[in-house]
Amino acid sequence: MAPLHDEINKQRPFDDPAVEAALNIERTAALFRAQLQRLLRPHSLSPAGYNVLRILRGHSPNPRDLRPCTPTQIKADMITPVPDLTRLVDRLAADGLVERLTCPNDARAVHIALTAAGRRLLASLDNPVQALHAEQLGHLSNRELAQISRLLCKARSGATTDAADD
Repeated sequence: MAPLHDEINKQRPFDDPAVEAALNIERTAALFRAQLQRLLRPHSLSPAGYNVLRILRGHSPNPRDLRPCTPTQIKADMITPVPDLTRLVDRLAADGLVERLTCPNDARAVHIALTAAGRRLLASLDNPVQALHAEQLGHLSNRELAQISRLLCKARSGATTDAADD
């Protein structure tokens, strides 16, 4: 594969390796996100909606006993934060994938729970999503994948969280 400066038709290499690395991350993320969007589109699901469903399923150690989450928990666990989680949950609820539950201890608090339809949709997407990730990254060794993960975690540790709160 060609270096990023060739891929984007930049006339000369980058002067700053940090800029090149950041743009490589953004370019790769955009490509991967577009591929996931194409996979999810026939199910009327966005990557953010898929992420919410996965979060709800992941918070339950027992698949038969799915635990609801608060919107605050969901927002904290999202891979890519969304500006309006309420609207996203509204769409998922309208599609019958999640439901809102009133907290028994506080009638003002709302919890979000995965429905049976949401569980079925996730189960039907598990293998195709795993296959997509294998297609995207299968040419890398486990050692290389672990190295990428370590380096990206290290890169994130240097970033401020202010941008994620917007």
